[in-house]
Amino acid sequence: MKPAFSTVACPDWTLTQIAQRAEPWGYLGCELRTFGYGAREFACDPALTAPSKTRGMFARAGLSVCSLATSIRYDEPVTPPLLGHLLDNERMVRESKACVDLAVQLEAPFVRVFGFEIIGSERRASAISRIADRLRMSLDFCRHSGVRLMIENGGSFSTATQLAEVIDKVDHPLLCAAYSLPVGAAAGERAEHAVNVLGERLVCVKVKDLQNGVPCALGEGDLNARAAVEAVAKTGFGGWIVYEFDRAWLPQGDADDAQHALAASAGKLYDWCGLSRDGRGTVGKSLV
Repeated sequence: MKPAFSTVACPDWTLTQIAQRAEPWGYLGCELRTFGYGAREFACDPALTAPSKTRGMFARAGLSVCSLATSIRYDEPVTPPLLGHLLDNERMVRESKACVDLAVQLEAPFVRVFGFEIIGSERRASAISRIADRLRMSLDFCRHSGVRLMIENGGSFSTATQLAEVIDKVDHPLLCAAYSLPVGAAAGERAEHAVNVLGERLVCVKVKDLQNGVPCALGEGDLNARAAVEAVAKTGFGGWIVYEFDRAWLPQGDADDAQHALAASAGKLYDWCGLSRDGRGTVGKSLV
């Protein structure tokens, strides 16, 4: 596996600060959280910086941009015309296309999206069909771009089995999967089962830890993150494993806490995955 971290840990840092601070931690990649062009929620939103500058500073720090993480979801119900005017039922498709364009410029291979909720009493098959139709429109835009859409488990699709329903319905080679270990565990799913279900479609695993509901460094919380990571490692999964320290969603966050969590968790990921590294975080032979 290839250790990476998400910028949800450091929403008030610039990309320059992230690159400078991350170099000694040893991660191989960074997942950049984006809200799209014009958004100001994160100082490190890649849409705010020239992609060539981001690529250069990350390359010097030994980091790959492993993915762009968005909050785009495909579950909104179809809205009928109102007073003769067509309402916007394809906004998420346009947002996806803009993020794919940004990923191309950053040389990021994946854009993370969600299916998310089945609304009200809607039949599951109907909801999945609507989500799949919109995903296909976005995926057609990915052709010849070098970028794939990466759908992550959550909401009504919290397990790998549920996520696979959507992926199978879409049936497109440019759709792959990200799997959040804590989301799957909360739904009663074992990590090794999820990896087996998703198979080659799985390109990214997400991991976090919480202490009394508050984000913390891996191994310092209550989620038994080590067992989950070791279970994934034993399957032979070779994609990205991304540590999420969800400081961005806290009412208050301490920058020192983020630096501690990111630095400490890098070492834990290498240990738990059975990987060796040199001073710049190069992965050696797996020990598992």
